[in-house]
Amino acid sequence: HVQLVESGGGSVQAGGTLRLSCVVSGSLYSNMCMAWFRQPSGKEREGVASITTRGAIAYVADSIKGRFTISQDSAKNEVYLQMESLEPEDTAMYYCAYAGDRVVRLWNRPSEYRYWGQGTQVTVS
Repeated sequence: HVQLVESGGGSVQAGGTLRLSCVVSGSLYSNMCMAWFRQPSGKEREGVASITTRGAIAYVADSIKGRFTISQDSAKNEVYLQMESLEPEDTAMYYCAYAGDRVVRLWNRPSEYRYWGQGTQVTVS
């Protein structure tokens, strides 16, 4: 059984900073491909950033380039999303995703990831 728990969301003013964290626990695979997705209210879930098992950045959405950074601490089984210069358009539920035993071919496609957290809300005003 695999669990993902996100934290770090909240309400901030435009231009502010937040850092999201995701802890992965349970029966993990050697593959630690992870990603952050977000889903604004009433819209589809979209990929934000992805990172490979070895810590290489696999995907970054154009809308967040230069503002958000994905990173991981493999020893702690944690992945982070540092968000800076936040904009109202960044308001969404943010989800952590873990590929598990799946081979990821399209890093920003939700169906590539087997396990998901419950999400953490980010609101920018």
